[in-house]
Amino acid sequence: MTNFDIVPLIVAISIISPIIGSAVGAFSKSSDAQVSVMLSFAAGVMLSISFLVLIPRGIELASVPLCAFGICCGAVIMYMLDKVLPHIHPELCSPEHGRNLKKTAVYLMVGIFLHNFPEGMAMAIGVVAAPTVSLTIAVAIAVQKVPEGICTSGPYLHATGNRVKSFLLSTSTVIPLLAGFAFAHHLYQVISTDLIGVIIAATAGIMIYISADELIPTSCSIKTHHGTIFSFMLGVLLVVLLGTL
Repeated sequence: MTNFDIVPLIVAISIISPIIGSAVGAFSKSSDAQVSVMLSFAAGVMLSISFLVLIPRGIELASVPLCAFGICCGAVIMYMLDKVLPHIHPELCSPEHGRNLKKTAVYLMVGIFLHNFPEGMAMAIGVVAAPTVSLTIAVAIAVQKVPEGICTSGPYLHATGNRVKSFLLSTSTVIPLLAGFAFAHHLYQVISTDLIGVIIAATAGIMIYISADELIPTSCSIKTHHGTIFSFMLGVLLVVLLGTL
């Protein structure tokens, strides 16, 4: 499967996952245990692909110092986004610092949009790596987007009482995801090898930050016995097995 063959599949995965999460949040319910298992699986995939694929690839294309710089840049970008913009964390399905959704709906939407753009860029890594890497990242991000969609549409429903509007607003977060993918897919084909290495390392930094800041703490905060452990290991195993293809 070539990079061009895999693009439609990645786009389909990107669109479907926010739709599913938004639909559940606006029209149905999802148990805490299901959310926990999905998040821990996504964390297993993201951490494994960061340490086993992206960082080694970044070093190969650039250098160890540039790779380290890229990792730090990715982490700092996500940290600044978390600090500057309001962002919904899945463990509470509510905005940080007790923000009022009715007063900050626009800011929350901007925050979610900007959080999704670098994740969309991460899905385009297959241009400079194996196509299966892009597909694996897309699956991990898609799994993460389901509970995020739940926690985005749910509060909007509470604030507006309009299920359709809540669903549509939450689903619209797919736009920056696709925009980030399209931008990076083109960018990787025209920039220098060193810069590609730095961006790949930064992508690893972004996914490590997301896993450590949101996915793992959230999955561990919900009592699901050993389900989160095995789902995390399943995510790691997926990356290892795909590495043999």
